[in-house]
Amino acid sequence: MRVVTDTFEELDALSTKELRHRAFRMARERHDLKFFWEVLRMIPAADEAEGRPDKLATEVEGIHTWLDDFLTPDHELLEAMRPVFIDYLSNHSE
Repeated sequence: MRVVTDTFEELDALSTKELRHRAFRMARERHDLKFFWEVLRMIPAADEAEGRPDKLATEVEGIHTWLDDFLTPDHELLEAMRPVFIDYLSNHSE
């Protein structure tokens, strides 16, 4: 079975909303956490480019809540992430 891919011109003709929908669907199907991470990393720059640097606080709070809800019930995952927390606190303390 041959996989048909859209050309750049076909993709470029789609609305941004449709591009986001397709990209998110593909990343979800592929369990592509790296893609979602890259999108998250781009949000502050995109907000600033759009003249909305104050929106970052709201986004950080939303991401914090989501991660806290995701990690809290999974004790093993949380314990595995201890080095990340220690590294962050060690390298970013006041």
